Amino acid sequence: MGTHARQPVALAITGASGAHYALRLLECLVEAGEQVQLMVSEPGQIVIAMETDIKLPGRPAEMQRFLTEYFAADEDQIRVFGRKEWTAPVASGSSAPRAMVVCPCTMGTLAAIACGASSSLIERAADVVLKERRRLILVPRETPFSEIHLENMLRLARMGAVMLAANPGFYHRPEGIEDLVDFIVARILDHLEVPHTLSSRWGETGPLD
Repeated sequence: MGTHARQPVALAITGASGAHYALRLLECLVEAGEQVQLMVSEPGQIVIAMETDIKLPGRPAEMQRFLTEYFAADEDQIRVFGRKEWTAPVASGSSAPRAMVVCPCTMGTLAAIACGASSSLIERAADVVLKERRRLILVPRETPFSEIHLENMLRLARMGAVMLAANPGFYHRPEGIEDLVDFIVARILDHLEVPHTLSSRWGETGPLD
């Protein structure tokens, strides 16, 4: 584990399919010694229960204890904030995380961020990251995209957000679902500038995606 010298990374999990991406990303951030500020929407919590064997406790403090133990994290390495916890550090530009990832990102969440709704802590945290010119990475898994979805993504991309759709490549010849998940998580970690060895890089196995 690291000493958490850098500013934390915020991770928001919303209700799109793709809970495995979020949980694997959280695991890798913990293993890399990063401090993680975690927010989970109610639909996101439901999807985690549907797609995995993990049943997250509802209360933030209980969820934090559960995830700290589950991922063998250092004490307070994972900090969980409630959906309306407006006093959380991520709600203020004076203590903004160095980057934020919304993984997976619903189209509803993406639309709310694009228009600055800030009706939940996740939306407010993303708004703070944008206004403070930090890195915002959105991982949509919707398909196909409507014109509304594409316009919202273009609007956010023009603001500097990274649209990192959960579209794994196959040039590395994945042998299972875990390899496909790791492909996307590796790309997220690259944009967070977090070292990893999850997948082969260009020139090692085949053509660049």
